[in-house]
Amino acid sequence: MLATGALPLAAGEYQIGDIRINDPWARPSPPGARAGAAYMDLHNLGTTDDSLVEASAPVAATTELHTHEMDGDVMRMRRIDAVEVPAGGTATLEPGGLHVMLINLRSPLVEGESIPLMLRFANAGEITIDVAVRQPSDGQSDAAEHGYGHGHGHGHGHDHHHGHHGHGDGGGSQHR
Repeated sequence: MLATGALPLAAGEYQIGDIRINDPWARPSPPGARAGAAYMDLHNLGTTDDSLVEASAPVAATTELHTHEMDGDVMRMRRIDAVEVPAGGTATLEPGGLHVMLINLRSPLVEGESIPLMLRFANAGEITIDVAVRQPSDGQSDAAEHGYGHGHGHGHGHDHHHGHHGHGDGGGSQHR
């Protein structure tokens, strides 16, 4: 399942080219939830900038790269074209920030299971990883997500926004 050049590491760690992926996880979804999100740390061990340009998962009809931004006093989620991973740096995908959005879930995200997720980087290439479905661990506060009423895996606020309201044009989806 790993791409050529991909190195198996410790559990929850993957590497392809100069990109090391640590601790990929997703929160369990309640029954009927239409959306979820995957989080992880992307470390660029090389001397050339790279970027995550695509993701896909069989569990979701659509998979997009997203970020959060403040628009006045309202937190908005916005689709982005890429997650930049600077040379020698780290991109952290976390609740309330950058994340891989899983839209129109085909099945629930069940705690204790894992889901395959394909990641494509501009330079390092493509790798399929296993994303653990679990609650946030110590140090992975989900307070930001809950404070914004974001709706990842909560069955509200997200499923009726995609494909509408100019998503992807910088307008974003509004979450109250």
